Amino acid sequence: MIGLFAAIPLIALALAGSAFIDHFDRVRLARRTTVGQIATSVLFAVAAAVGQVWAMFVLTAVAAGLSAVGSPARRAIVTQMLPADRLTAGLALNHLSFQLSMLLGPVLAGVITAAWGTETCFLVDAATFVAALLGLRGLPPTEKAQDGRPGMSAIREGLRFTIRTPLVRGALLADVTATVLAMPVALFPAVNQEKFGGSPRVLGLFLTSVAVGGLIASVLSGLATRGTRPGVVLLACGTVWGGALALVGVAGHLPVVLALLALAGGADTWAVISRGTVVQASTPDTYRGRVASLEHIVGVAGPELGGVRAGAVAALTSGGASLLLGGLACLAGIGLVARLNPQLRRFVPAADRG
Repeated sequence: MIGLFAAIPLIALALAGSAFIDHFDRVRLARRTTVGQIATSVLFAVAAAVGQVWAMFVLTAVAAGLSAVGSPARRAIVTQMLPADRLTAGLALNHLSFQLSMLLGPVLAGVITAAWGTETCFLVDAATFVAALLGLRGLPPTEKAQDGRPGMSAIREGLRFTIRTPLVRGALLADVTATVLAMPVALFPAVNQEKFGGSPRVLGLFLTSVAVGGLIASVLSGLATRGTRPGVVLLACGTVWGGALALVGVAGHLPVVLALLALAGGADTWAVISRGTVVQASTPDTYRGRVASLEHIVGVAGPELGGVRAGAVAALTSGGASLLLGGLACLAGIGLVARLNPQLRRFVPAADRG
């Protein structure tokens, strides 16, 4: 139910937000959504204190909606602030903060909740949004789109630009291919049960391995950002992702499985950084917010659909077979994207052109 209450408003409001995100000051928009997130976290604490479960479902939907509008605005702000030759490194640093949050956030939440209760945990969450708001205070206002008007026409123009721009279309298709066809997380309990007896400790190691691989890749992201062809890096990482997960499906030794999951997590991190570089570097500022909203939808909907696919195939076969087939399908899909989109393979950001 939490996933349902989060996914629907996140996808719907990200698309709706693209109707106006390029026609307003993105810094102001990010500030306003952050204020909303502070209020939502405080209300979460109140709902937890009085035991209103359904209120927490509603607040989950509100928080997801605020994230759906605020996250694309922040992504567009980062791109607009940085010169072209620093874009990839800036996106890598941004993703490192995401990886650290994903790795440390649940741990800190567990410690705070165990020591002081859920209400305190939500209040600490509100304090972190206050810190984010303070960080946004010093940013200069962003330029607004000069062409077109906010509304449905802006959404159509953003979709039309994405579909008609080979680099943007190819980068997003590569991401959808990797996540829809090979997203493994939903299969972890089944694979753990089939191969290792369903140990909770092993299941935790599965999740940690992916996160640790992503964190190491973020720290070493300079190896990827120094490359002059982010499209090639994106396609190569998609290939490594699919291949590693296919091997997880047939591997029977825990250290091998964990190493492959860490490799997949690292490949995913470099793919996200490279995709962001391709998409943002090939998108004019007048469309940047709308494209960021579509990128956000892809990043959210792809893994969710991938979980549905993985579970359906596993129900007909097994968790391992679903991983194997998904990984092989991902390899075929990435190969097809590379074959049909030579611009993606040849793309060199303007800052790297001699």
